[in-house]
Amino acid sequence: MLPASTIFLAGPTASGKSALALELASQLDGEIVNADAFQLYAGLDVLTAKPSTSDLTRLSHHLYGVLPLTEACDAQRYHDLAKTVIEEIASRGKTPLVVGGSGLYLKALTHGLAPLPQGDAVMREKLRERSLEDKVAELLALDPAAAAAVNLRNPRYVERALEICLLTGKPQSKLRQSFQNATPSFRGLVLNWERETLCRRIEARTRQMLVSGAIEEVAALGVVSLTACKAIGIREIRDHLTGKLTREQTIEAITIATRQYAKRQATWFRRETCYQTICLDSSSTAQSALRLLGL
Repeated sequence: MLPASTIFLAGPTASGKSALALELASQLDGEIVNADAFQLYAGLDVLTAKPSTSDLTRLSHHLYGVLPLTEACDAQRYHDLAKTVIEEIASRGKTPLVVGGSGLYLKALTHGLAPLPQGDAVMREKLRERSLEDKVAELLALDPAAAAAVNLRNPRYVERALEICLLTGKPQSKLRQSFQNATPSFRGLVLNWERETLCRRIEARTRQMLVSGAIEEVAALGVVSLTACKAIGIREIRDHLTGKLTREQTIEAITIATRQYAKRQATWFRRETCYQTICLDSSSTAQSALRLLGL
């Protein structure tokens, strides 16, 4: 269970969560904890609209740029990282403010993840004796979804995923998304924008990203994990770099993909009834949102 002082601020991409989080944390003597799956990674600052250097130094931010791009991540790993940080913030009398739009990661914290089986020393020893290729083949046979969720080049990750499948008789990808508490109680806010206004914000932010160096950022990327490569913009900009898309076509492709993602996020958060909805329109600012909250 998380500290009772924890507050969750959620919403679709480009909804102004980071700006509101700064103002809210300032009012509540809080510290911000990232809950965006891609802002966890170092090297995607522009593409993921990570808070600016000045914002990061204005007050304490946690779990931004903490993972190398080569590493995979999932709800279990995020839960373990964030829970430790949140408890440490609360222990100092500060308010943990968890901010992001990755619904599964947020739900891992608000609902708690079902426990996974403990490691089996005998099984692990036997798995280490097998080739990586053989282990990957069995893992994918038992859990095809592992292809998109597990770093199949890392023997340790493959062995743990396969171990969970063998010990439980169930796909580990489903177990990692199983929650303990169906009716949690927590303090949560979700930002809800008029559709057309959010679409305009998404396009404007996409254009600004390219001006601010997103193309150069993607060009400099080396190998990225199966998790990190899902960040919107990597595929589109790589197509631009190889001449498949013009700059304007790249902007359009990223904008469309982001709008589709925002729609999925909005659908997810409508199902999460514990969040208080903050309705915003074209005239809204972080300060006006605070006034809606009575702050």
